[in-house]
Amino acid sequence: MLGVVEAQEGNYGGAEASFEKAIVADPRFSGPYLNLGRLYQENPSKDPQAWKKGAATYERLLKFEPGNPEATYQGALLRMQLGDYAASLVHLTHLPRELQERAQALAVRCADHAGLQNRTQAEATEKQLLASPDLVEADVITILPTLARQHQAALAIGILEGWDKRGVASADALHPLAALYAEGGSLDKARATLERVAQLQGVSVSLLMELARVANRQQDYRGALGYLAHARDLEPNNAAVHFFFGIVAGETDLGEEAYRSLEKAVSLDANNPYYNYALGATMMNREDVHDAYPYFQKYCALKPQDPRGRLALAAAYFYGHDLDLAQKELHSVAGYKETATGAHYFLGRVANQEGRYAEAVAELQKALEGNPRYADAYAELGIVYLKQKQDPEAEKCLAQALEISPDNIPANFNLMILYQRRGDPRAEARAKRFEELRKLRWERQKEFLRTIQVQP
Repeated sequence: MLGVVEAQEGNYGGAEASFEKAIVADPRFSGPYLNLGRLYQENPSKDPQAWKKGAATYERLLKFEPGNPEATYQGALLRMQLGDYAASLVHLTHLPRELQERAQALAVRCADHAGLQNRTQAEATEKQLLASPDLVEADVITILPTLARQHQAALAIGILEGWDKRGVASADALHPLAALYAEGGSLDKARATLERVAQLQGVSVSLLMELARVANRQQDYRGALGYLAHARDLEPNNAAVHFFFGIVAGETDLGEEAYRSLEKAVSLDANNPYYNYALGATMMNREDVHDAYPYFQKYCALKPQDPRGRLALAAAYFYGHDLDLAQKELHSVAGYKETATGAHYFLGRVANQEGRYAEAVAELQKALEGNPRYADAYAELGIVYLKQKQDPEAEKCLAQALEISPDNIPANFNLMILYQRRGDPRAEARAKRFEELRKLRWERQKEFLRTIQVQP
């Protein structure tokens, strides 16, 4: 009884000691074993060995009382949670036949077969489980971690959808269902299910952030901004909300909103490397690109192992006309797989600006070797050839850039120049197209913002 009181008060160590003393005092008294096993089941966060201890405790009881149904079932459940699926199935076979057909046991058996990759048996047990009249939500939720660990998303979705069809699913069941939909790319279902979760449990910042992530993946940027604006109202000092709002605003060409949101995120969490990076990227299209330098420099200081930060800093130096600084950073990251293509591209642009055309061609060709569909590299290579009056090569490269990216502004502009220079009748249409594209302002910002993944 002392162990029970200590367990109720949250004294894990005291309860464990008391139950063990009771077992020593009467090794064949089942009560302390069951209480101790339950204590271990409920406290894995306090003791990483708790589940193993719990399984061993139930097995100690079963040695002198092999017919104890609670110890048998709980032992099967723990073995399933520990990943010992074969042992769990053995436990289940020791239950009385009528108990083996109960939903609790069927749920564990389904997870065990899934863990053992017995797909046919798992699916058959799933059907039995969903048809069981005594099924409760706890039975479904209990096995979800095991199904997730075994990458059995389809089975988990089937069970959760089956439970939902009964019309009594709570937010605790719908929330993981939404996550599984999102993970599998069923974004419409994920969003609709999250909306139902919000109706059941109320709106929270974390839920609004999940909805915004799904909307963002759907490219419904206005919808994502709506969720984030609501979250921002609820927690105006949540830096993560301002950060995410800024990222999405950047995707919708809301440059000033992106800047203000990311500036707020940095003011709230100045040492977050991703916030600094994103603010630097947003400032690349503001009046003075030099203002972006400190934020990329901060990112590089906070994440020195990530060459992408130095590539972004090099790009800022390039657009700020600090070409010596740019080249220094570019050479430092040209040897990394994730930054080599970008580094060679900008090294080619530097060489082009300084009139070193042969070197520019070599660098740009290296960039295209790394990414054969790099429209900007084709456009820059076309510019180099255009400067050298190599019109056929220039036209070929500029046309290739436009085939990959029809809205590429440098390619459109320089193809217009080429057509005008030789009196090509296509010059007028190209000039009109360029004027339309000139209104696009945020390409550099987007290029770097897209390297950031917004995660929970």
